Formats: sequence, C-alpha cells, structure tokens
Amino acid sequence: MEKPLLQVKNIWKAYDELQVLKGVSFDVEEGEVKVIFGPSGSGKSTLLRCINMLTPPDKGTVILQGTNLMDSDTNLNMIRSKIGMVFQHFNLFLHLKAIDNVSLGPRRVLGLSKDEATERALDALIQVKMEKWADHYPAQLSGGQQQRVGIARALVMNPVLILFDEPTSALDPELIGEVLQVMLDIAKSGTTMVVVTHEMGFARAVATEMIFIDEGVIVEKGTPRHFAISPETERAKQFLHRLEVLYGHHEELLEPEDKEEGNS
Repeated sequence: MEKPLLQVKNIWKAYDELQVLKGVSFDVEEGEVKVIFGPSGSGKSTLLRCINMLTPPDKGTVILQGTNLMDSDTNLNMIRSKIGMVFQHFNLFLHLKAIDNVSLGPRRVLGLSKDEATERALDALIQVKMEKWADHYPAQLSGGQQQRVGIARALVMNPVLILFDEPTSALDPELIGEVLQVMLDIAKSGTTMVVVTHEMGFARAVATEMIFIDEGVIVEKGTPRHFAISPETERAKQFLHRLEVLYGHHEELLEPEDKEEGNS
C-alpha cells in the first residue's frame, strides 16, 4: 500500500514555558486538500512552520515522500524546495518586480538560467491571472494582487505540497474573493494543499478533510459536510457559530451541486 505524501506524527512544540502543539498527528494523501482551522493561538501557524522545518518540532516526526525531515542527514534545503509556502503577509521583495520575485527561486534554488526562470515565472503568473502586472513592483499592487504573486512564487517551484498560512487574513474584504478563486483553481488542478483558513465557504468547496485545532491538539476531524451539518464536539460547534456570526457563509464559492448537498 502506498504511503501518504505527508505524514505528521505526534508533533510537540513549545516556546519557553508555553506548550503550543501537543501531539498533533495527521496524514495528507497526494491530491488532497486539508483545511486546518481553529481560534487564534491554537497552534495552526506553528504547525505549518513545523511541517517545513522553519520551526523544527521539539518531538515527533514529519515525513515527506518517505523522507524523515527530522533526520540530521536530511537535506532540508532540497526538501523545502518541494514545499511551497504562502504566508499571511505576502513577504515579497519590495525592490523586485513581480516577475523577478517569482523567478528568484528557480534561479537561486533550481539553478535555472535567467531566461528559463523568467519563462517559468511568467507561466506561474498566468496561472494566478497576474501576467499583466509582471513588471510592477509590490508597492504598485493591491494586497490581493501581492498575495497572488506570493502564490505564483510557490507554484513556480513545482512543489509536491503547498502550505497556506491564513492567506486572506491580511486582505481587505473586497480583495479576499480574488485570492480564494485562485486557490480554488489550484485545488481543482489536483495540487496537494494544507490550508490554514477561517474561510468556510472555501473549505466547503475544496477540502478533502477539515481539522479543528484548539489549544495545540486536534479536537475533531471530518468532511466539510460533517462540520456544516453535525460537528460532534461542543467546542467546534461554538467556534463555527462564532465564525458564522462574524463572516457569514461565503456561499458564492460553493459549486451548485455542493449548495444542493448542503441544503439537503
């Protein structure tokens, strides 16, 4: 039997006296979209940083395509080139145009020539519908456009997995839809994704599985339908109700058949 693309096993992480993650485990199969959600401070962002070893766990194991990232002889730079990361706050280089922000990785990490890297970067910008802004600097772009360049920067490396850390939380409400639509398109193309988000409309449209985390532990797992209709734990019910009050449903992101299923 084929092993999952990503295995997260019993991850623990503390900052000084604060225990942030307390034995988190889950698998991600190739082509899956896992949505992780939960209150602020529950450990979601730390979990993503543990997965790509930006913040190594104190205990536990992260295995990507059969390679244990905790092994001392693992080439983390090579592994990280296989894991795309889209941050909450874009993290673009302000002195570089969009095309140069995106082509930097292929040149520096993959060793492509300037022409090859630029060609790949343009293809990635086309994927996120930003090719017309290729020669613009970040300061000339809206927040939504900057985040789409950030997504292109992850895509251009042809990663086996992309991690999204609340990619819409820093955006004005009217710009959220354009970023979610790009993420929706990427998910439908079969890209393996782990997404930390509170956008339940997006989650219902694309998630293979949703994972609710609180106080550093997984409280409940289930399909989008499960969480929409019958979450089991009181904590998940309370949190989802609070999200509904704050954000509404974002039903426009659901496909027609999903809407019908949710109403049945």
